Amino acid sequence: MSAQTQPAAKPADTQDTPPALELAGAWKSFGHVVALRDVSLSAWPGEVLAVVGDNGAGKSTMVKSISGVYALDAGELRIRGEALKRSDPHLARRMGVSTVFQDLALIETLDVAANIFLGAPRSKWRFFADRQRMIDESARTVQSLKVRLPSVRVPVGELSGGQRQGVAIARAIRDDNPIVLMDEPTAALGVRETGQVAEIVSELRNQGKAVVLISHDVSFVFDVADRVQVMRLGRVQGIRDVAK
Repeated sequence: MSAQTQPAAKPADTQDTPPALELAGAWKSFGHVVALRDVSLSAWPGEVLAVVGDNGAGKSTMVKSISGVYALDAGELRIRGEALKRSDPHLARRMGVSTVFQDLALIETLDVAANIFLGAPRSKWRFFADRQRMIDESARTVQSLKVRLPSVRVPVGELSGGQRQGVAIARAIRDDNPIVLMDEPTAALGVRETGQVAEIVSELRNQGKAVVLISHDVSFVFDVADRVQVMRLGRVQGIRDVAK
């Protein structure tokens, strides 16, 4: 059996626990360019699965396919045992998948609370934004991740890169979804800020979430990941336990 068609290695301590996320036999092409070739992936609750590989390996395409941005040409995606039957980011989120994309998509002139509820504000009396509720819920979410911020009322433009990444992650998990996808969360961050993101990722694992982490930073991967899946030219080349 070739490496790319092997089932994803299961963590030893999961016993009979079903995976939170399963991708099997995934193919995705853009014209004549094949981005994913028979790719499989499994992520379990309470673990960090890192996906590594060169540019063009298919990592970001895989994340966007799982999150509903791209429709697979072939293959199956199951979220907590239920098949995702159509490509729809809103449906994927309702089924339990939260995604932190590489560009973060934060608005610097708005404060932390407004960014966390961007596009999905809490309301009262149906027509009015419940500003105090958003502030309170944002503060609880940020605190649960142990993100160090001066206040959720501070404009995002005044925060460091690591703090902004924390805000983007807080927005992704505001609904407490059990699966978190992160695309290059330490890109362009310094050593101290990367350490802050590592603490947040570890806290997500401690909360029992399945974290799929795309990264070029091998040092960061070995600090936070439980397993590593290596991709090259759209294929899975191997899966290894970091401890080994």
